[in-house]
Amino acid sequence: MGEVRVKARLTNAGDESLVRRGMLRPEEVRTCEADALVDTGSARTVLPADVASRLGLGITGHGLAEYADGRKEVVPLAEPLFGELAGRKTVDDAFVLGDEVLIGQAVLEKLDLFVDCHGQRLVPNPAHPDQAVSRV
Repeated sequence: MGEVRVKARLTNAGDESLVRRGMLRPEEVRTCEADALVDTGSARTVLPADVASRLGLGITGHGLAEYADGRKEVVPLAEPLFGELAGRKTVDDAFVLGDEVLIGQAVLEKLDLFVDCHGQRLVPNPAHPDQAVSRV
C-alpha cells in the first residue's frame, strides 16, 4: 500500500467559538492548510509543534503515545481544532509531536471516510455519500 496524503484545513476551534460570540472577527481566525499523512495505524491526530503554534493552540494536558516500535512517551495534548478533509469537518484534539500532520483513525471514523489505497485518497463511505453518519 502506498502513502495516502490529503490536503487538510486546520482551524483553531476556540477562535471559531469567539467569532460566533462576536468576540473575534472572522478574518482573525487562525487556520492553515497542511499536506497530511493519513495513518490508519494511529488512533489520534498528530500536529508538529510549529503547526500547533501557528494555530495558536495551547496545551491542555499530556497523554501517553505508543509508537509503532513499541516505545511509549508522554506527549503534549493540544486544545481542540477543526479538521476539514474531503469536504467534511469535525472537531478533534491532537498530540503535539513529530514533523508532519498525521490524521488518525478517530477523525476518519468521525468524518465517515474510507481510505482508498489503490487511488491513494479518502472517499466518503458509500453508504453515506452525502454526509457523515456517526454510529452511537
